[in-house]
Amino acid sequence: MLNFTSDQWVIVSLIFVLGLLVGGFLFSGGGRKWKQRYNAEVVRRREVEQSHTDREKEWREQDSLRAAALKDRERAAVAAPVVADRRDLDRDGVVEPDEATRADRPAGIMDRVLGRGVDRDGDGVDDRTERDRTLRDDRPL
Repeated sequence: MLNFTSDQWVIVSLIFVLGLLVGGFLFSGGGRKWKQRYNAEVVRRREVEQSHTDREKEWREQDSLRAAALKDRERAAVAAPVVADRRDLDRDGVVEPDEATRADRPAGIMDRVLGRGVDRDGDGVDDRTERDRTLRDDRPL
């Protein structure tokens, strides 16, 4: 343990008292400031909670409307007749025309450029692939 002389103890105590005085001067008047900031924060929190409860009511109403719309859609889907011949074979979002129009239509230039073939019989397989399979029956698939 260190042994201090009396001069060193006096210096340590003077530094301690000086720190107390400087701290007191720096934080004087701060009591009102922190109370004002605290009260402002309490008011702000109450406003935020009130706006959240108002919004929550709107959200619940929207959720109930959304659920009712989904139920209506499900009822309409059950009641709607199913059309079997309307298909989207190439999955591009466009429903393909019926078989009579497909057989009369030649392959377009974009089908040839993109490498898409024609499916005139409507079985979902490119006719060129079917033709190649029939020409090469001796090869395993």
